Amino acid sequence: MSHLTEIPDLREKVIEAIKTIYDPEIPVDIWELGLIYDLKIFPINNVYVQMTLTSPNCPSAEMLPQEVKDKIKAIEGVNDVELELTFDPPYTTDMMSEVAKLELGFL
Repeated sequence: MSHLTEIPDLREKVIEAIKTIYDPEIPVDIWELGLIYDLKIFPINNVYVQMTLTSPNCPSAEMLPQEVKDKIKAIEGVNDVELELTFDPPYTTDMMSEVAKLELGFL
């Protein structure tokens, strides 16, 4: 019988994993792009992610969310990952971090 225990700093580990995922068309990770709208950690080690894509017609519409789920599930001890894809509110470049804006020449 296995006993799940809380993973210390799980939120930070999830963010670290998400920061290794890049939109194929933009050389910035999806965290800095602002594609992750919500991230919650529930007992015990269940992860909820709400994300969007740069556009509803994004060519990576199936690949990117699956990659997010796979990377989070690969974190040792993660129990389950629920991912919700939404286009409300629609993505705009205002959602990018300053790091992303700087890298892409918006600042």
